[in-house]
Amino acid sequence: MSGRLCVVGLGPGAAAQMTPQALDALAACDELYGYGPYLDRVPVRAGQARFASDNREELDRASAALERAVAGAKVGVVSGGDAGVFAMAAAVCEAMEKGPDPFRTVDFEVIPGITAMLAVAARIGAPLGHDFCALSLSDNLKPWPLVEKRLTAAAEAGFVIALYNPISRARPWQLGAAFELLRQSLPGSVPVIFGRAAGRADERITLATLADADATIADMATCVLIGSAQTRMVERPGLPPLVYSPRSAP
Repeated sequence: MSGRLCVVGLGPGAAAQMTPQALDALAACDELYGYGPYLDRVPVRAGQARFASDNREELDRASAALERAVAGAKVGVVSGGDAGVFAMAAAVCEAMEKGPDPFRTVDFEVIPGITAMLAVAARIGAPLGHDFCALSLSDNLKPWPLVEKRLTAAAEAGFVIALYNPISRARPWQLGAAFELLRQSLPGSVPVIFGRAAGRADERITLATLADADATIADMATCVLIGSAQTRMVERPGLPPLVYSPRSAP
């Protein structure tokens, strides 16, 4: 008889931002699969096996976890942030679709978590207070011209844009290229928030404008929020400014 597989969103990294539902689901698992640094966030339970793998091995990880669930184990697959946002829930669903028929018999659940753009937004005000979208800048699974097309469409439609996977050693140029593209459609005064490791001890929140945004300060732990033409920056004497997007559109 097939076992159970849950994909668990761990939140952005702070222990207080991991939900009770996620903690309960993880504690009930016999085995956990995930990227090593994410597994390190999970409280240790005696007798629970852990299988770490590289962050670029999502489908192999998903298939291995499904095989163990088919064999009857209670399996957890972990993701940073929310499991359904550029993360492992989609990889497990894909492995189910492409894999052997028994994969589809597994009792399957996705446990949501706080995704990076929400954690970053909360640290600066309410930049996602009106319509917004999320894009991954990685072109590992889609061509760069499609990324450009979507960026331009989102900017011209008036969306606040959250950028995931903005930069890496293999892709050091793409965030800068994205800024240059967006400058063609948006005012230079639009706020840009670089949110690195939001909620963790090494958090760094940097506020800039699109005109002077420096792509080199971002890394793969950074989520970048780019306002719309309507997004406002509120200066506060002696306090950090607030950024918010008005709830209504002109």
